[in-house]
Amino acid sequence: MQWIPKLPNPEPFRRLPTMGDTPQRLQKGADIVAYTITVDAPARQLWEIGANPHRHHELDGSGTVRSSAIGPRELQTGDRFRVDMKKFGLPYALTVRVTESQPPQSPDAGSAAPGVVEWRQPTGHRWRWEFAPVAGPEGTEQTEVTESYDASGQQPLVRRFLNTVKVAEANAKGIRVSLQKLHDRFS
Repeated sequence: MQWIPKLPNPEPFRRLPTMGDTPQRLQKGADIVAYTITVDAPARQLWEIGANPHRHHELDGSGTVRSSAIGPRELQTGDRFRVDMKKFGLPYALTVRVTESQPPQSPDAGSAAPGVVEWRQPTGHRWRWEFAPVAGPEGTEQTEVTESYDASGQQPLVRRFLNTVKVAEANAKGIRVSLQKLHDRFS
């Protein structure tokens, strides 16, 4: 009889992260913080979360977005919506304008195109979510999800203040947490 060692509970031995398992930084310019990750879900399903401000709290990794919002359930370019926020224990609300909203085109449609949801905040910066369909293993559909914070449109005084209090660094952390949360939800 051959001796087979008893291994410890396999639960703690999770799959090691691959390139798509953790958010990766993208270089998009000095004023843009952007990360991407691959998610095991169809692009349309993920875009529907991003295009619905009533579900933005499901994506939020910063801990600032509350579950209440006012606005349409599917954002279109030009729409406005209001989302309730809380930072440093202080509640506030932001009304933002959607600068771009386009659902993804499925690879089955012949030419896959990413879905996009982007809005501009009153201070001039933009938040952007991109949902690019990609072929996954065994014919499954995955999505390359990119979230970015673009400060290039901020008013100079606002930018100086936000740079002083390190908002870009905090947003980078929030983006990484958001993307990891979305990845893990569909793993």
